[in-house]
Amino acid sequence: MPNTTRASSDPRAAARRVVKALERLYPESRCALVHEGAYQLLVATILSAQCTDVRVNMVTPRLFERYPSPATLAVADPLELEEIIRSTGFFRAKAKNLRAMAEKVVAEHAGKIPGDLETLTKLPGVGRKTANVVLGNAFDIASGVVVDTHVQRLSRRLGLSNGKDPVAIERELMAKIPRKSWVDLSHRLIEHGRNVCVARKPRCDECALARICPRIGVASP
Repeated sequence: MPNTTRASSDPRAAARRVVKALERLYPESRCALVHEGAYQLLVATILSAQCTDVRVNMVTPRLFERYPSPATLAVADPLELEEIIRSTGFFRAKAKNLRAMAEKVVAEHAGKIPGDLETLTKLPGVGRKTANVVLGNAFDIASGVVVDTHVQRLSRRLGLSNGKDPVAIERELMAKIPRKSWVDLSHRLIEHGRNVCVARKPRCDECALARICPRIGVASP
């Protein structure tokens, strides 16, 4: 049954207990996209849309060897770029966005990836989630909480958010959780979601968070 009897009447206190428990479980958790610097992370994050990090990490070594900077990516041959990233899915749209992003970075930012949320989200193919990933991991700036499918699922199960969409979920998490924990929280929730709190059949019997988790939406065994 859902563990509703252990749910706290203070949402912020409950959220911070979850944060502390995740810190103990995954002290070394970090971004799963292999990268060196803001440019590589931005490209990898754009490619990761509707694609696994594992697949992206298989594609990016060749991609970065061929296009090591925004300047080289901006003048990439579209067909060659599409072929390199084909296995990440939606490769035509991604190739178009990558080239347009690089062109704007070169033309308006002297070839440097911007380090603020407003400017980043004006780049083609870059939404708030992508910008949060880049700022948090390449610039060490906690601009928000990255909400992917794992974070969305676990936020509800753990009672951290009642939001129905990523924007609402992020807003709730930012209100309940200290800013210093925003970046690492996403990595830890993603890791826990992949390893234990899986989508179809969460392994609650082996979960270290079982005592503090209300298991919202989890069917009784």
